[in-house]
Amino acid sequence: MNDSTADGDAQRNPLTEKLDLKTKLAYGAGDLGPAITANISVFYLLIFFTNVAGIPAGLAGTILMIGKIWDGVNDPLVGFLTDKTKSRRWGRRLPWMFYGAIPFGIFFFLQWTVPQFSPNQSENIWPLFWYYVAIGVLSQSFYTVVNLPYTAMTPELTQDYDERTSLNSYRFTFSIGGSILSLILALIIFIKIADRQQAYLVLAAVCTVISILGLYWCVFGVRDRILAFEAKRILAEEPASLPFGEQLKIVFSNRPFLFVIGIYLFSWLGVQITASIIPYFVVNCMRLKESDVPTVLIAVQATALLMLFVWGELSKKVGKKVVYFLGMSLWIIAAAGLFFLQPGQIVLMYVMAVMAGIGVSTAYLIPWSMMPDVIELDELQTGQRREGIFYGFMVLLQKFGLAFGLFLVGNALQISGFKESVAGSPLPIQPESALFAIRIAVGPIPTVCLLCGLVLTYFYPITREMHAEIMLKLKERQEKKGS
Repeated sequence: MNDSTADGDAQRNPLTEKLDLKTKLAYGAGDLGPAITANISVFYLLIFFTNVAGIPAGLAGTILMIGKIWDGVNDPLVGFLTDKTKSRRWGRRLPWMFYGAIPFGIFFFLQWTVPQFSPNQSENIWPLFWYYVAIGVLSQSFYTVVNLPYTAMTPELTQDYDERTSLNSYRFTFSIGGSILSLILALIIFIKIADRQQAYLVLAAVCTVISILGLYWCVFGVRDRILAFEAKRILAEEPASLPFGEQLKIVFSNRPFLFVIGIYLFSWLGVQITASIIPYFVVNCMRLKESDVPTVLIAVQATALLMLFVWGELSKKVGKKVVYFLGMSLWIIAAAGLFFLQPGQIVLMYVMAVMAGIGVSTAYLIPWSMMPDVIELDELQTGQRREGIFYGFMVLLQKFGLAFGLFLVGNALQISGFKESVAGSPLPIQPESALFAIRIAVGPIPTVCLLCGLVLTYFYPITREMHAEIMLKLKERQEKKGS
């Protein structure tokens, strides 16, 4: 009886088994840190630069653009290096997360300090500008070091089509849950601490600690499953690795991959442009207090969190395309409505926020659920698994688009006459031209982005049936190697 049990265990492939709750929770926790830090940065970093550090909006947008461009440039490099990493103890991805977690937290925190380089700092803003550029580059470097290996682990944890959607539901539960937690913390801290500069420092410190702990939970929680995948991958006789340039040609000749990066680019361009302008919209267009900003953002993120599992279950029945169309359609209506919203229409503002949150959840869930399918098509065509390089170039192109978007938003505000301020001084009254620029950024621009994403989703070629055929052919190939 013991022998038969042993034989059964030997023939069992752990990667075809359902993931247990412990592993799913640990994997989800890995996105807690990147989500919290990215969420705070997206919502507050631009307004921190203009309203606390006293940096003109155009220069503030340039700082964010430089950081995002560098973030995009280092993504393919880190992806390529993680594919080449060899560690018996940790596998290919986990060493990067383990050693990068603490520097990631430290440089995130340093973004929220306002060093005094001279007594008349407001007259010479350039030392402060270059400080934020340098810290931004370092912060984005370590963000990539921990986040890209994390995202590349999805297809290594399970090969089941629907299980991947479930896994991403857990991931984005932590992601959106962490975003909501960061906004609740912001709400409490902004109410308790009147000094704007001190409030941001406290918020950054708390988020840093939570982020580092979440990354280590993930590393130790998924280690056994990742090492099982690594053992199987090493035993498989993969062809010799292609040169980096040749890999790029294959990646960009993968037609479904081009659709996925386009869908992701336009979805997140809409998300992050809206997120960066919402604080300005709430304070300047709706004439509410700064402490009201987190409640509006919580309405968006809480709705997105609640809808994640709804969309995850619905996608099993009607498919990923239909789910994406339903969510984005509601978001487009909300974005158009925000443009026309007037001061005093507070209830309607929260209705629009909830509608936007329904769409935001599909922007989280669907593109990332498509990526593993693309990687397996590449494996079928080439005989190699190159998660790192696919995820790296997906994020590279997305971040180039975001960098351009943030640069445009910052410079549009400055051209429109937006007035910056420093910590300790009252917020200035903005001219009508600046208010109109804010409305354009919160409504029409995201709407155009979302419509482009819908067009690409309509033509995305990998269906559930096509994926099943890909997996069948991969299984047949593995069986031939084993025989």
